Amino acid sequence: MPRRERPDKPAKSDKPQRTAYDKALGLLARREHSGRELSRKLGQGGYDRQDTTEAIERLGEQGYQDDDRFASMLVRSRASQGYGPARIRAELRNHGIGEATARRLLDEAEVDWHALAADILRRRYGGPTADYAERGRRAQFLLRRGFAAATVRSLTHAEVDDAADD
Repeated sequence: MPRRERPDKPAKSDKPQRTAYDKALGLLARREHSGRELSRKLGQGGYDRQDTTEAIERLGEQGYQDDDRFASMLVRSRASQGYGPARIRAELRNHGIGEATARRLLDEAEVDWHALAADILRRRYGGPTADYAERGRRAQFLLRRGFAAATVRSLTHAEVDDAADD
């Protein structure tokens, strides 16, 4: 039996295409995005580079998109999730946030990284252990979360490579 089309309902191709600005504004209505992230998403949506750039600039001028505000939110969010400064800095770098801005925001966050790492370690593993292998596993856990080797060493008393402290 042939399928009948409804005359009152337009076909998908008749639907007007959203502008890059409208699409980006919709994305920002859900959550903060970095300029790089918006650019990537709009590019994947088929918008050309010039329209994407103009839309992001316009959103920035209107105060809807701000990389500093995005980065500040990300720092607070990741610190509250128990991530260390190295991991947060790497995520900021992936979002196109400069090193100077990342350092400034991490300093402004005023997080006690040692206390945060100790709390994460306590919640995950409980009390201290004398087992050498277990101390190593705990140290690796904290290093993967982005805490400095000196912090990890003081909490786990395990031998840790200082190369992670860059």
